[in-house]
Amino acid sequence: MILSRQRRGWAILWSEVLAGYGRRIWKSVCVILLFFLCFGLVHILSRQPVSVEATGYAALLAAAFGAVLLAFDLRRYAENCRRIRMMASRPECLQEELPKAADALEEAYQELVRELCRQNSALKDASEREHRELTDYFTLWTHQIKTPISAMRLLLQNDGGEHADALALELFQIEQYTDMTLQYLRLGSPANDLVLNRYSLDDIVRQALRKYARVFIGRKIAVDFRETDLQVLTDEKWMVFVVGQILSNALKYTDRGTVSICAQGEELVIEDTGIGIRAEDLPRIFEKGYTGFNGRMDKKATGLGLYLCRMVCDRLGCAIRVESEPKAGTKVKILFLTKV
Repeated sequence: MILSRQRRGWAILWSEVLAGYGRRIWKSVCVILLFFLCFGLVHILSRQPVSVEATGYAALLAAAFGAVLLAFDLRRYAENCRRIRMMASRPECLQEELPKAADALEEAYQELVRELCRQNSALKDASEREHRELTDYFTLWTHQIKTPISAMRLLLQNDGGEHADALALELFQIEQYTDMTLQYLRLGSPANDLVLNRYSLDDIVRQALRKYARVFIGRKIAVDFRETDLQVLTDEKWMVFVVGQILSNALKYTDRGTVSICAQGEELVIEDTGIGIRAEDLPRIFEKGYTGFNGRMDKKATGLGLYLCRMVCDRLGCAIRVESEPKAGTKVKILFLTKV
């Protein structure tokens, strides 16, 4: 099966090469044939005796010599096509591996390609430098903002007051948005700190629930957590972040009722009794910055929570999907493909 596919691939490649080479030389072939025609007409019109054997021998030699030249030229053309196809998958090596120019026109095209590569490389370096500076700034800001957040939490605990609980919940939301920014920056880095190991899924869920316990109590939302008894291969910190984001969404869009957490086979299922998601929004909820109808009504949605969850799950080898209906709640399922 594999060999047959390879043969089909080579057949398609050579058919493309031959078709391209034919388009390249057809004008030259027509000119040569026109020369032969002119030569023959001159002999006919001059009424000079023509030796059929000599003429045929000369035509045969010319055809053989031309066939050899065409074979070598076709071989060079096919090799250049192969190298250019390979370079298309490695644009960083484009300038060094360009085929040798056959004439002044190809040399001019290659110089144009080199200049475009130089400009692209300069733009890429500038973009990476700006992104790195912006990332460093927001990383520093995120770490520094944690200090006043901690100070405000201590002040609320010490002073109390009638609005202390409400202020504590708002402060918790600020801290969650700050953590989301930091996780977003870390996840976008090529050297993100993913560490895979075997963990109890129940312990991961409990960590996320403890983090949001104050919000559950303040919103008077019940939790129905049924232990899964699953051992999964994942990154504990990042999976706690994913479960926390799902719980945060459930709390945001559930006014009353229950958030249920259980296992269905190898899937972790988190279900709420909130306002649900419209059918037209479901295909796009994992897009970066997409907030949907609920987010536009809420005015506070960032459109990053589920986007980050999808990114983390993709890197951890998990699958995440959402089922929902308006006014019937939302069900988020995480399938651990690497369950042990």
